Amino acid sequence: MVLPAARTRGLVAAAKAAQRRRRVDSVGGSPSPEPASRRAAVYVHWPYCEKRCSYCNFNKYIPRGVEEAAMRNCLVTEVRTLLQLSGVQRVESVFFGGGTPSLASPHTVAAVLEAVAQIAHLPADSEVTLEANPTSSPASRLAEFGAAGVNRLSIGLQSLDDTELQLLGRTHSTSSALRALAEARRLFPGRVSVDLMLGLPAQQVGPWLRQLQELLHHCDDHLSLYQLSLERGTALFAQVQRGVLPAPDPELAAEMYQEGRALLREAGFRQYEVSNFARNGALSTHNWTYWQCGQYLGIGPGAHGRFTLQGAGGHAREARIQTLEPDNWMKEVMLFGHGTRKRVPLGKLELLEEVLAMGLRTDVGLTHQHWQQFEPPLTLWDIFGANKEVKELLEQDLLLLDHRGLRCSWQGLAVLDSLLLTLLPRLQEAWHQTTPSPAPGG
Repeated sequence: MVLPAARTRGLVAAAKAAQRRRRVDSVGGSPSPEPASRRAAVYVHWPYCEKRCSYCNFNKYIPRGVEEAAMRNCLVTEVRTLLQLSGVQRVESVFFGGGTPSLASPHTVAAVLEAVAQIAHLPADSEVTLEANPTSSPASRLAEFGAAGVNRLSIGLQSLDDTELQLLGRTHSTSSALRALAEARRLFPGRVSVDLMLGLPAQQVGPWLRQLQELLHHCDDHLSLYQLSLERGTALFAQVQRGVLPAPDPELAAEMYQEGRALLREAGFRQYEVSNFARNGALSTHNWTYWQCGQYLGIGPGAHGRFTLQGAGGHAREARIQTLEPDNWMKEVMLFGHGTRKRVPLGKLELLEEVLAMGLRTDVGLTHQHWQQFEPPLTLWDIFGANKEVKELLEQDLLLLDHRGLRCSWQGLAVLDSLLLTLLPRLQEAWHQTTPSPAPGG
């Protein structure tokens, strides 16, 4: 396989960086775990796609041409700037999402990882995930991404029915998707995740379950089930509005989800989060950071992040959104070192609401120790232990509150949104009862 000179240089640089990280880890051993305020995940957004899928309203663009060198330089600049602003000293994982980041060159991936490793400690075994579409993922290109530092793939299959794939505006067929999946598993054994959608217009439970059963013959150890969400501004939304397509049936979608998660449980998968299933310990450590309300830096056009600025005390965390449009984002990065368009300080109650809502998405839920890391004025027992409505949820075996903490049962995980309608107001009520209001003029 002959690589262009620029790509070869990038891959060589990545290999050298990985060797340096391995030497640091093997000679000195992994450094002592940094405090939570000095650890973070990094999300990198590649905003470009070959075409827009009919259901997608993500921040993505269909360009006539991409000045990848300029985009790469700006991604490198922004990741350096935000790592320095946050004071993060250890990066736990890196996730390249989009858009379609498998359309980027491996040289770009290598350059971003090298920039991360120059500012913070990036352990040699850190999870580095790349989202990939089957049509942009031939084996030779996947191998190059592996050489650049990627060690996990997330492949957007979405369906194993060619008619549904056309409805969704996907560029691949079932057969090409399964070929790409087989190549990915050969190159990244045990490190390939696939997505499957449910609740499409006119979709029925039986045929969809047969798709899932078929996928179990081909998939690796991680699988995500996502229900279609009709979003304004998408082609699929417009078709449903005009009556060209029937509206998805929420009851059928709920049945698909319940039957699907039961099927996966029987196949040895652990439902470790509302939409995510893993076996053989193949959990996504990057996404786990989100659900545990850890810090993460959002790099690239439209990326979101949550972290505490260096020198800020306690958990005064900021929610950040980068400028959406790529050209404007690049101009801001070149001027200021980053393209942050919006910064929103998170109050203590807002942070605890996120901790509750995100933590309960997982099968572990909220342990007492994890809750206390965010220094709440009340324990989980204090907030929920004596509440009548919460007791009813406990008696219905939808929630569990015990010496481990607060978590959903297997039945409760499927109806989490309805449980939060009870739990979030109770948290807010307990907070306001405990925290005195500021004096007038104070």
